[in-house]
Amino acid sequence: MEQTATQALGQYGEDVAEQHLLAVGMVVLDRNWRCREGELDLVAREPDGTIVFVEVKTRSGTGFGEPSEAVGRKKAAKVRQVACRWLVECRPRGTPGLRFDVVSIVRRRGYAPVVTHLRGAF
Repeated sequence: MEQTATQALGQYGEDVAEQHLLAVGMVVLDRNWRCREGELDLVAREPDGTIVFVEVKTRSGTGFGEPSEAVGRKKAAKVRQVACRWLVECRPRGTPGLRFDVVSIVRRRGYAPVVTHLRGAF
């Protein structure tokens, strides 16, 4: 099945976010992890072992605001709910802490993507 433009933009954003996380020393543990309650875009681990649940938001411009502004209370609650399921099923031993981040990507035609990593966003 062919991707829609929105799906392609979302996948592009997840690719960019994953590369960003790797570049800052994180290890990606899961990508697009799904369960009955929903999906986690990325799950990563900091060098100190902290597990980071990363919500990725990508837009082609900021006419409707920054991509990260799309992560409101309802979305944050959903990510926390799915993260709890991931922890039950996949949590590595000796995890010292947890964090919820948002990686915001603006992709404008003809320009390098602008990546903003909001640590501890919710």
